[in-house]
Amino acid sequence: MIFTGAGSPLREAELPGSEPGPGQVRLQVQTCAVCRTDLHIVDGELPDPALPLVLGHQIVGLVSAVGQGASRFSVGERVGVPWLGWTDGTCRFCRSGRENLCDRARFTGYQIDGGFAEETAADERYCLRLPESYADLQVAPLLCAGLIGYRSLVMTGDAERLGLYGFGASAHIIAQVARWQGRRVFAFTRAGDEEGQRFARSLGAEWAGSSTEMPPEELDAAIIFAPVGELVPAALAAVAKGGIVVCAGIHMSEIPSFSYDLLWGERVLRSVANLTRKDGEEFMELAPKVPVRTEIREFRLEEANEALQHLRAGELRGAAVLKIG
Repeated sequence: MIFTGAGSPLREAELPGSEPGPGQVRLQVQTCAVCRTDLHIVDGELPDPALPLVLGHQIVGLVSAVGQGASRFSVGERVGVPWLGWTDGTCRFCRSGRENLCDRARFTGYQIDGGFAEETAADERYCLRLPESYADLQVAPLLCAGLIGYRSLVMTGDAERLGLYGFGASAHIIAQVARWQGRRVFAFTRAGDEEGQRFARSLGAEWAGSSTEMPPEELDAAIIFAPVGELVPAALAAVAKGGIVVCAGIHMSEIPSFSYDLLWGERVLRSVANLTRKDGEEFMELAPKVPVRTEIREFRLEEANEALQHLRAGELRGAAVLKIG
């Protein structure tokens, strides 16, 4: 399914086979989860995608060929491909363990063709081994919804009372991890989304309400998954002094001005950008221990536009996943 520019739906196309270059593996794609970042690209909210483009950066595939010098994986192995697809490895960010901030980084399904296709090629260094206990459909959302959620959760330190703003693919995974760690979870959804609030409570949230409400007690930290700038001052108002607000998305609408007293009291406001391979390795080891259970809605590859529309309308419980192989 090819993306040709903002405002245009994805269209079916036949492309030449993906021959793996040096250090790459070719994958027969089995599943690929759909992410809000895919929607941001389609809606023109992220600049300068490679065009024409194959979207998709939560790829589960079987290695079908290896390129020259590639040795991490063998033909037939199952691997996952996340958002971070390449870094230069030499800049100050890469050398200091912050490859997620590499200025020359390239991203799967954005500058590199991704997984809304029957096959793809990927740099083997940025592929992840996947827990054997997960089926293809269920493991795909861990590769971004899970990984970005995990990195965001780590940024909250040891916060006990955790607010999750936007209870979609990421939050439904991270709520399970947070409860397993002994944290208390407070979930915030769109106003009137009673089904989403019930879903949050079913996954261990002790309170679930509208993002326009204040929680019943102060929070120690909050993660904002919804790409809504207005939630930043709302979350700052909900956290106690010394609290942390983490913005987890790659894109957010404009943040309105707010009075300094919301930030004062040593509150912290920060973003999470991309992920590192270390994040991936840690989370793939952690997820089966919880164990994280992903709620998914299955779509066929040719239904990718439908999946994106359901995501745009907030009509998904958990994550949308394309079944391809």
